[in-house]
Amino acid sequence: MKKSIALCFILINAMLYAQTDSVQTPETDWKKGGVAKLLFNQTAFSEWASGGQNSISLSFHADYDLNYSKNGWNWDTKFLGDFGLTKLSGTKFLRKTNDRFDLQSFLGKKFSTTWSYSTVFGLKTQFARGYIYGEDTEGNETRTLRTHFFSPVYIQLGVGLYWKKSKDLWVNIAPFTQRLTLVSRKFTMDLPEGKEYFGVRKGDNHRFELGASVNAFYKFSPMENMTLEQRLGLYSDYLDKAENVDIDYQIAAELQVNEYVSTNLILQLVYDDNAVQRLQVREVFGVGVRMALK
Repeated sequence: MKKSIALCFILINAMLYAQTDSVQTPETDWKKGGVAKLLFNQTAFSEWASGGQNSISLSFHADYDLNYSKNGWNWDTKFLGDFGLTKLSGTKFLRKTNDRFDLQSFLGKKFSTTWSYSTVFGLKTQFARGYIYGEDTEGNETRTLRTHFFSPVYIQLGVGLYWKKSKDLWVNIAPFTQRLTLVSRKFTMDLPEGKEYFGVRKGDNHRFELGASVNAFYKFSPMENMTLEQRLGLYSDYLDKAENVDIDYQIAAELQVNEYVSTNLILQLVYDDNAVQRLQVREVFGVGVRMALK
């Protein structure tokens, strides 16, 4: 029975893992395309001598681009979404393995072959609630609500210069960038004096920052059937500790084994002392079945 269930999920996974190729509509000068993946994993043990813990996990990833180019105007928009859940035997709650909602949009007007005046808009948050897990005095599993959808949410708007050599290599520099952090007051009402929630003070629901931002993207193939994609985001707040630069760096590697199978590795490093005064690290590794849709 377990083998039949596992086989069904493998077949479902093969059908749901889809990649759409970029297409261009000459009449409107639009390009669009992206990738969607749904992966299922299961481990089960019975009388296994070396031990082990049964688990079930489900993860979803979306990467979508929307681009417009005409008469010197460029509008490049990218959406990245990740969400994953896992259930371990012997535990009371489902736990998130991944949660990300990231939208970035750049509007530029060219004044040379590679340079444009630009406006950048960004929005980052999460899809579902986030918890801190622990145990009570009797050893029972507990969880405390820490975050949820749009708490926090980071909204960024800036103006500057956009250098774009190709769709695979660009840099945007915005020396005037405002960033607004919005949170629910239920997370700030009972804060101890002097403490902050993602940089938001006791009783407030927002934090305003004015500073400079840099965003960069580079995608290349170091060898046949392999692509590396790098993203970098930097932000410095002129109004408070300008020397504390927020960093968001991600590198994604994809190795295409054959026409239908590929492996993916994502490593993300984040530093934001308003959230956690330590380096945050996220690593995701997966093997998927590829199906191209046209």
